[in-house]
Amino acid sequence: MTRRPALLALLFGALAATGFAPLQLWPLMLGGLAGLAWLIHRAPTMRRAAWLGWCWGLGHFTVNNNWFQHAFDFQDKMPPVLGYFAAVGLALYLAIFPMAAAMATWRLSRRNRPDAAFALIFAAAWIATEYLRSILFTGYAWDSVGVVWLPVIGVARLSALIGTYGLSGVTALAAASLLLVPQRRWTLPALMFSALAVAAILAPLSRAPDAAPGAPLLHVVQPNIGQNARGEDDQEAMLAALTRWSGRPGPRPRLVLWPEGVMRDYLESGYPGWIYDGQSPLFNRWRLARLLGPRDILLTGHTPLRFDRAGDVAGASNSVFAVDSRARIVGRYDKAHLVPYGEYLPMPWLLKPLGLARLVPGDFDFDSGPGPRTLALPGFGAIGFQICYEIIFSGRVVDEAHRPRLIFNPSTDAWFGRWGPPQHLAQARMRAIEEGLPIVRSTPTGISAVIAADGRLLATVPHERAGAIEVAMPPPLPPTPFSRIGNWAALLTAAVFAALAIAIRRPTL
Repeated sequence: MTRRPALLALLFGALAATGFAPLQLWPLMLGGLAGLAWLIHRAPTMRRAAWLGWCWGLGHFTVNNNWFQHAFDFQDKMPPVLGYFAAVGLALYLAIFPMAAAMATWRLSRRNRPDAAFALIFAAAWIATEYLRSILFTGYAWDSVGVVWLPVIGVARLSALIGTYGLSGVTALAAASLLLVPQRRWTLPALMFSALAVAAILAPLSRAPDAAPGAPLLHVVQPNIGQNARGEDDQEAMLAALTRWSGRPGPRPRLVLWPEGVMRDYLESGYPGWIYDGQSPLFNRWRLARLLGPRDILLTGHTPLRFDRAGDVAGASNSVFAVDSRARIVGRYDKAHLVPYGEYLPMPWLLKPLGLARLVPGDFDFDSGPGPRTLALPGFGAIGFQICYEIIFSGRVVDEAHRPRLIFNPSTDAWFGRWGPPQHLAQARMRAIEEGLPIVRSTPTGISAVIAADGRLLATVPHERAGAIEVAMPPPLPPTPFSRIGNWAALLTAAVFAALAIAIRRPTL
């Protein structure tokens, strides 16, 4: 195998990564995908196509997931330099999925010249492999290609119909159609880019309505407390910062929203006395309740404990607690989709003897909750929850039996360097569009935001600044087609692309 095509594949993959936040150079994503399609078509064998797809993925995921290294800066048990190897190691695995797309495209579409059928098979294979990446081995849904369209919000809103993975397929189809331009075969490129232009122009027609007069208020707090300043000894300083930005009660009810990972004082009663270290949970809740008006509710990230029969700590949950103005806990959500190596260590029997540990400090793995859940909060209605990483999983963020009117997504993006926070926010915006629901993000260091049900940013606190947002609660939209059928919409899109490719290639009688 010559080195030049492999080097080109690496470069095309890295180029495609610039389409994501924070750079948002989405035309370069199209160029990078078109380059991959061109290399697949030129490959003399399926084995060579697989190799080039894997090289493309290695370049792409290494660049776009560079934020992964920063998580190791806060772990005493492992050296920070290990983060660089971990970021590349993750890319070595994730590159398998573009490799699989390349193999399927080559095997099903080998012809002398790239044609519309080739582009359609490439798009269908991309949807299938991107979806598989989101579910295999607990899933890794970061880097979905469809996310790059957020700067062109009208195109991004197509995900309300076909989901983010379906939109990734449309993106792959548009990119591959560029290979037909040098052949002066204009039909498919003209159709694709005309449709994308129409979607962009019609964006104002799919705009969500403004909040109703007198709607309850959302008060989102970002204290700008870094990961290295959130130890057990810093709780008073964190509470002071949170209190400072929590505002004052007014005539309208407020939903006060605090980030994940900032509340270390225990709020639940019933623990063994030695846990509280002389400070009662009622007092801890009272300190929160005094910030609230009579109709206000505080939502805060918290880490409740689980005990065995001997009274020893046996586990913990990554949770959100709802506390009202009478210092009562009126709701709780436990994170269900835990982060491997972050909140639990896979295969501990193998990895612990090698000296590996979780990135989140602690002696035991977190317990997982039952899945998406909706809480009915007085004065605010049905509120859904997705903690941090959970929000990236398309089609898996809503309790389908109890559709919420808003989703709260607290996070700790201080782990993620400078590229991670804007990418995390972008994926939350895609979930808002898909589900037709507003999403509110509160993080210790940013980017905190209120997102309308159509994906627009209504208000933000920038990265690494302290501040607060107070806006009227935006309304939800009616259930979208995607919210009704989930990722079947994306898989149906892939099936339609594949069927069209077969129809185009069917011999005439």
